[in-house]
Amino acid sequence: MRADARRNFERLLEVAAEVVSEQGADASMEEIARRAGVGSATLHRHFGGRAAMLEAVFESSINTVCAKSDELLEATDPGEALRTWLYAVVAHATKNRGLGSALAMSAERGSDVHARITKAGQQLLDRAQQHRAADSETTIGDLLGLVNAISATTEGDTARAHRLVTLAIRGVTPVAVS
Repeated sequence: MRADARRNFERLLEVAAEVVSEQGADASMEEIARRAGVGSATLHRHFGGRAAMLEAVFESSINTVCAKSDELLEATDPGEALRTWLYAVVAHATKNRGLGSALAMSAERGSDVHARITKAGQQLLDRAQQHRAADSETTIGDLLGLVNAISATTEGDTARAHRLVTLAIRGVTPVAVS
């Protein structure tokens, strides 16, 4: 890809992520092209259509979440690393509300995304459990289910999603003061 074409693609992907975050999976393709400063033909040339564009936005976000996990594997506090990653996942899920279901990805594609996120989180959970920073009975499926439920109920409100993850991690029982 030529340098200018690559810049256009990256700009379109960045703007598409912003517009999808604001408007959901039904975001206007023309609005994305306008904000990116390109014609709609350029948008269609890069993505071919809405489904491909949405998948590229989703893939970029998944890559960020998985890279965050890799980065956090070196953290000195495994419990804090797991919590930080959970906040990143809920931000991803909240920001990309409805995107996964709108894509109607093939079972193979959806399975790949699920496997990548599960592997990324499992490594952090295993480490946290080894250091007794996470309950030994907690599964990555539990944590991802919790994050998905929180993102589904917060309707794009990332701050509220963050508060609910904090509440889930901390629990509702007040800490006894001695």
